[in-house]
Amino acid sequence: MAILTDQELLRTHLFDWHQKHGAKMAPFAGFSMPLWYDAAMPEHLATRKAAGIFDVTHMGRVLIEGPEAAAFLDYLLPTRIKRLEDNAGVYSVFCTEKGGIVDDLIVCRVSSSSFYMVYNASNREKDFAWMKQHIGKFNAEIKDISDSTPMFAVQGPAAMEILGKLTPTNLGDLPKFWLARTKLGGYEVLATRSGYTGEDGMEIGLLDTPFDESQKAIDLWEKILTKGKAAGIVPVGLAARDTLRLEAGMPLYGNDIDEETTPFQARLSFVVHLKKDNFIGKAALVAEKAAKPKRARVGLIMLEKGIPRPSYEIFGKGQEIGSVTSGSISPLLRKGIAQGYVTRPYRKSETLLHVQFNQQQRWAEVVHPKRMLAKIKKLASK
Repeated sequence: MAILTDQELLRTHLFDWHQKHGAKMAPFAGFSMPLWYDAAMPEHLATRKAAGIFDVTHMGRVLIEGPEAAAFLDYLLPTRIKRLEDNAGVYSVFCTEKGGIVDDLIVCRVSSSSFYMVYNASNREKDFAWMKQHIGKFNAEIKDISDSTPMFAVQGPAAMEILGKLTPTNLGDLPKFWLARTKLGGYEVLATRSGYTGEDGMEIGLLDTPFDESQKAIDLWEKILTKGKAAGIVPVGLAARDTLRLEAGMPLYGNDIDEETTPFQARLSFVVHLKKDNFIGKAALVAEKAAKPKRARVGLIMLEKGIPRPSYEIFGKGQEIGSVTSGSISPLLRKGIAQGYVTRPYRKSETLLHVQFNQQQRWAEVVHPKRMLAKIKKLASK
């Protein structure tokens, strides 16, 4: 079990390492987490150019096991789960009966009767309770392994090459979101080809490592840094993690998606398989698709100076049509970027809109969230 700091914040297994190496610590989701080590912008750019390693132990990790584990997940999620091969994984969401997003997550099939799931740090207790609430008569059980499974993300163009030096498994053969149970640096891990930066890489769960065995986590973390030193790997904090995911058009729960937002509105329709059997929220999502969502999540790139912030109004043709949900500066582009929701007619890429900055409206261009990073990289290369 992670222990509390004097400020009643939880510590990850790497807390002492972060402090020893000068990390700026701050509260996040009940944990004391590193915001940055050097500074957010160079950490961001190092991840885009080479590789970054992130402590993501604060996130939630569970095993769902039993003869009806797949049937349970097929009911719980709008995504097809029963058809997954062993080691295959998918991005998905929990939905309410009204179709709203309880959380987004990644789930991988470990075996015919076992699944591994990772979800957001801020929703650990809520998500676990949500699953417990709906497991009902399914012959399956849920085991929270978060506190005994420290988790790192290694991201960037050099990430797979670096990790390949520490394992006998060819991790490069894994498709996106798939899982490998293997040894990394001599330790048993569950590694998924996933991340939150838009770059290639993996999220690594170090198995059977309670807090009083934190040295194992520190040892593996340092092995990855040592093997990646020549390639330019750096430790990265939460500040750069946020700007990386924003450049990549990825939603943040609580800002860009929540229980008032459906997958169709969030442009996550690929997670919804309406032809499969009943699942939580199906009726509401069927109805919304037929009626067409009234709003849509978009990416925004500022064409004028200014950093858009959450709640800033968005205008189209002189009318308020939505608002910003996340915003920052793009370290690659050195311009303001954002995500937000606009009414349906304004969702198309290259649409020009205004963002309200105090008493002034400034121009921004709409970009589909999935194409946000490619657009930014193209503009930055000019």
